[in-house]
Amino acid sequence: MVLGFVGLGVMGRPMATNLVKAGHDLVVWTRSGAELAGARNAGRAGEVFEQAEVVFLMLANAEAIDTVIGPEVSGRIVVHMGTTAPEYSAGLGERIRALGGRYVEAPVSGSRGPAEAGQLVAMLAGSDDDRATVKPLLAPMCREVFECGPVPQGLLLKLAVNTFLISMVTGLAEAFHFAQGVGLDPALLRDVLDAGPMASFVSRGKAGKLVDRDFAVQASIRDVHYNNRLIVEAARAHGLAAPLLEVCAQLYAETEELGHGGQDMAGVIHAVTARSATGTATASSRNAAGNAAAAEPRS
Repeated sequence: MVLGFVGLGVMGRPMATNLVKAGHDLVVWTRSGAELAGARNAGRAGEVFEQAEVVFLMLANAEAIDTVIGPEVSGRIVVHMGTTAPEYSAGLGERIRALGGRYVEAPVSGSRGPAEAGQLVAMLAGSDDDRATVKPLLAPMCREVFECGPVPQGLLLKLAVNTFLISMVTGLAEAFHFAQGVGLDPALLRDVLDAGPMASFVSRGKAGKLVDRDFAVQASIRDVHYNNRLIVEAARAHGLAAPLLEVCAQLYAETEELGHGGQDMAGVIHAVTARSATGTATASSRNAAGNAAAAEPRS
């Protein structure tokens, strides 16, 4: 079986590389024109669909996906592995089926490091037959694959996962901002967190970045802000409150406005620091403290 891969960005390149290492006959295309060693490099996206039976998409957003979907998808299984609004994904599936193709969601949890190691976690959605075809093909890229039922259940689950990820990393950044602000050693905070029950692969990696002020990208501020907006929009569409993610969305927007959109998501600490510098945090804290004191019963 010839496989195709469209989108060789921060996540896509290592994912496609792992397919090549596993011995798959792979044809690839990316907008920049950058080639992938060991793969057949197509001159346009349509060539990938013309040559491959199953085509993986790892593209930034719905607009990028729309530019590569055309009549060439007929007879192909298209596997959407990025993150978009669930309703967009459902509509994309309808479009692809109308063109004679088949459609599967397989969004992944993980950043560049797990992508390089083939340790991503996939959330697979689609028809029973299509999931059965695609699932074994994910093995070189993913250590686990969870079957989620029909489209868009995979993307809805991905947004739930990202709700925890974004709130956790934002909270971690605020913890380091607090520690630095009260005169504590950030390295000591990292060591205590790493030794305690809250430690995880993510917390250890992001804590190291915050201590070293190394914001080389694993998952960028820009991409996380985009994902954050998708969560808030999906929550509103379902009549659900998303108070933490609404605050996080503001912080990631502010970080991007400060010029840090290409940095790792741990760089959200820039926005928290900026709020302290301008007195925004102080005023908010005073108001919150005053409201809490007013609400307390008096003896």
